[in-house]
Amino acid sequence: MGCLAGLGWFILLIAVVNIEAQNKPPIKINSKCLGNLLRVDVSGLGGSFLEVSAVINNSPNILTPSLSSQCGFTIKKDHRGNAVIYASIQNCFAQNVDDKAFITKLGLRLQSGNVVEDEFHLVEETCYYSPWASREIICKPNYMEVSVKKAAPNEYSLPAYPDSDPRKAAEQPMDASFRINTVVFFTPEERVMQVDEAWRNGYGISSTPTRLLVRSPNPSRETYTKDVAGVPMTVLSTSIIFEKTKLTTPLYARAACPQAQGGVSFTETSIRWLLPRRINPLTCPNHFRLLEVNMGVDGRKPEATEMSARNYSLTLDDLYVIVEIPIGAAGCQIKSHVQDGQYFTSYMIELMLELLWTEDDTNEDTRYKVFLPVETPLQLQPPQVIDATVPKEMMFKALIGPVGFDVTLKNIISPSEVLSLADCIARGFKVFDQMSPNGCSKVYTVEVPFTDRVVGQRKEMGVTMYTLHLTFGFLVLPKYAPFTATAYLGAKLEDIALPSVSGSCDDKNFHVLVEYGTKGLNFETIMGKRMLTACLAKQYGFMGNDKHFSLIVPSSAADATVEAVLSSSSIKSRLDVTLRHPKTNKNIQDFSLACNFVTKMIECFPNGTITALAITMESVPSLNPRRLTLNNPACGPTYSNDKYAYFVFTANSCGTTRKFLPNMMLYENEISITDELELRKLSKEPEFELKVFCYYDINTNQAMGFNTRHRRSEPYADDARGEMQVEMRVALDDSYSVFQRVEDDPITKYQQQPLYFEVELMGSYNPKVSLELAYCWATPEEDKMSLPRWDLIVNGCANSRDPHPVIFRSVLPKGRVHYPSNFKRFEVPMFAFAGDKDNLNRQVFVHCEVVICDVRNPVDAACNVQCSDQDNMMKGQKLAISDDPGFKSVTSGPIIIMSP
Repeated sequence: MGCLAGLGWFILLIAVVNIEAQNKPPIKINSKCLGNLLRVDVSGLGGSFLEVSAVINNSPNILTPSLSSQCGFTIKKDHRGNAVIYASIQNCFAQNVDDKAFITKLGLRLQSGNVVEDEFHLVEETCYYSPWASREIICKPNYMEVSVKKAAPNEYSLPAYPDSDPRKAAEQPMDASFRINTVVFFTPEERVMQVDEAWRNGYGISSTPTRLLVRSPNPSRETYTKDVAGVPMTVLSTSIIFEKTKLTTPLYARAACPQAQGGVSFTETSIRWLLPRRINPLTCPNHFRLLEVNMGVDGRKPEATEMSARNYSLTLDDLYVIVEIPIGAAGCQIKSHVQDGQYFTSYMIELMLELLWTEDDTNEDTRYKVFLPVETPLQLQPPQVIDATVPKEMMFKALIGPVGFDVTLKNIISPSEVLSLADCIARGFKVFDQMSPNGCSKVYTVEVPFTDRVVGQRKEMGVTMYTLHLTFGFLVLPKYAPFTATAYLGAKLEDIALPSVSGSCDDKNFHVLVEYGTKGLNFETIMGKRMLTACLAKQYGFMGNDKHFSLIVPSSAADATVEAVLSSSSIKSRLDVTLRHPKTNKNIQDFSLACNFVTKMIECFPNGTITALAITMESVPSLNPRRLTLNNPACGPTYSNDKYAYFVFTANSCGTTRKFLPNMMLYENEISITDELELRKLSKEPEFELKVFCYYDINTNQAMGFNTRHRRSEPYADDARGEMQVEMRVALDDSYSVFQRVEDDPITKYQQQPLYFEVELMGSYNPKVSLELAYCWATPEEDKMSLPRWDLIVNGCANSRDPHPVIFRSVLPKGRVHYPSNFKRFEVPMFAFAGDKDNLNRQVFVHCEVVICDVRNPVDAACNVQCSDQDNMMKGQKLAISDDPGFKSVTSGPIIIMSP
């Protein structure tokens, strides 16, 4: 075996782009012998560089382009992070075993910028090849190779080289008396060259016991072009001179390969390749017989069924072997180009033909294998934009493509802004690409929520029209040539309001309001665990119209759940309401309302009678109230059901104990289940106990007398001083349904965002009492007297000097609002200091002074304010905080006002 070693450390780096190294999948390596070639597929390179070396005697020889063509290697890459390595089984570094087995070792080193150490893989493959044809020809894009049979084994050897030549290590001399001395190139003129000179010029020449191999880089100066049946071909014609003493023996080696695009023609939909059936430089005019023809795409020989499915065609006529495939066939690669800002593509694919022929006059056969890269002419292929939006998903979806794998999406441009891909992801866009079915190209998918600010909205007749205008900015790598594609998308969506539940409580009942939404009453209502039937609705005081219905559910109702007993006179109870779709059984809304109710759990009567109420709680769901007893197990409940047990007993019965205290006497008992200990062993539920206690004064008598008379007139509230419980809070939006929680302070808002305030008179159930706002202002400190300050409401009216005056909001009886006169709502569009650069990014507190008025007798000035001509009313007034003791102050804050 003759081969080369240590020809220097030249580096061939294959840059694999367009895949982010951070998400790089594990590298996959697959090797396979394909006759007289070895193929190694490497995928998952990500953003790494690939360094390929041939390993012999544990020494790596890094493959450069020149060494690859001299020694029989071809390396291809694509923009998807894949590489394909072809190696002739007779490559310079293969270990040859009797011209039957060939062992090739390749070193693959991955270099990545974000990995400290390189990743190294060793690939070793043994290819068995037999029988040989008399002549084997391989045509690759970067080299031509011909291997011919020698007359007898062990006849010739490579020349001896000085020990300083690094190729000496690969030499296997057979007989020093025989050597290859001279190479004669026919161009077609003769050009004589010594063997070592041929090696220096990039030719590969080796001799084995039975074969002679000559390999030429493509192109080279010692080849020539010949027209063969109209197909330009590159011809290598050599005579290798073997010398022994004074004897010389020539051995001829010839190869001919079609030049790039030679014999290739195109239609709009297909590629046609003509290869001469008889290649004159290689065959004699007579006695030629073609034995076998096979075709391949991207190095693979398809089966007949696959050829039919993919519309591949292989035919012969008197002059040519004809291959025809559709443009865009599997195995192709799109190459992208930009001209004058427009996107062009060419399809690239590597076709293969393998021929076997014999010449009867010489009884020699030839196996001819040619790989021909084909690239179609440029075609204008602007990316198509397909609107794949499904309106009910509230998301625009655009498909843009196809484009080549050498194209990357750089940014997305709307009429108002330019967004990088990072900006898009942060905004909630979805941007990703997918491989097309033929594997030659990719398609980008961009999804934009209807709620994003780049989406236009317009309402017409109960329908919302959504529009989106985007321009996609692409770059073609590696030259970063830019081009664009524009999308105009539109969608219509019927305005649908889903059913909703809201509620409030008074001292005895839950008040539930169910709104139908735009689809009407097309849902089921579940109260607790029971379906709301007509009978149950009547029981709960059903009232409704075509928009909503309301229910009044007693706190003691079976559908309410007791969460906790807070004291001897108070419980916390919850009502669960579920709206459910009748066909799908999916819940539309789950609503829970929990309130504290005054419930007398224990009553102590002067005659010594004691009553106690034990209620089933959520924490003890399996409790059976009927089994509850007092200390004396014989004393059960006077009345009981699945929800509660009611006990009536005297202070001197049922195991009641008595304890004397100073000036009073304490009577105690306990309600529980006698076999509670046994039950606790079987259940993880907590133990149920209710302590019953009554205090009686010792030696105290009290008497009360009263009489009644008819009321002469309706009562009304006189103006007077007194304590008021008033609360001011900030709503999240203008629906005033959800409010900022105290634990979420401070509140953060941008200058352009409005603030929604609500002031409520707490604990009032009197519709004849009204709450009025006298003064409202903002300060940077919590102290309402601090400076500077910005007046919002003066004398009950919006401050007309404010460039952004407050807006009063009406209050309607809905949900928790039973008496609108007990509420006041206003909106602050923007604080007056918003344009003051010295006051940006600061905190403010909002203060209000309120007064309670009788709606029937608004005699006080603060209760009878007219704001029709605010400008005249403001003239000459001093905007100062009132010191009237009849006013009540309330404060909200801090509120952080930030610049956008």
